Amino acid sequence: MRARELGLPLPGCTGQHNAITDVPGVAVGYTTLIEGDAVRTGVTAILPRPDVEVSCAAGWFSLNGNGEMTGTTWLTESGRTAAAGADHEHARDRAGTPGVIDWVNREKPSVAREWLLPVVAETWDGYLNDINAPTVQPSHAVAAIDAARPGPVTEARSAVGPG
Repeated sequence: MRARELGLPLPGCTGQHNAITDVPGVAVGYTTLIEGDAVRTGVTAILPRPDVEVSCAAGWFSLNGNGEMTGTTWLTESGRTAAAGADHEHARDRAGTPGVIDWVNREKPSVAREWLLPVVAETWDGYLNDINAPTVQPSHAVAAIDAARPGPVTEARSAVGPG
């Protein structure tokens, strides 16, 4: 359940779907990986604008300093990002960054020839997943970006059990 559904009073009003895709042009896609009892992970891709050749205003915030994100130095210096990125749990360097680069090379090779610094973050899912297994691969990041759509998006789930 979301915070408002639990009765938490939050300021402001939500968009139509109470989702990041309420922002015009934002698209979200994901790949969920569930294998046996040991794998509950995935990749979420957020495209802040439909044209990945145009950078957009961006910033970042560290909630607790745990987890890593590529591209933060560029975000701090320029306040802009290339319009492709992904979040994947634990496999940032071995899968997410290469996957985003593979996707841009395939879809927009002229952008990849100029410069490319995707923003890719990780989250810790060790209580759900064997975080040391090389489960997430670049192809999973590519699939998440390929699946990105605007509008209401069914939320990804990699939890144990129903729900």
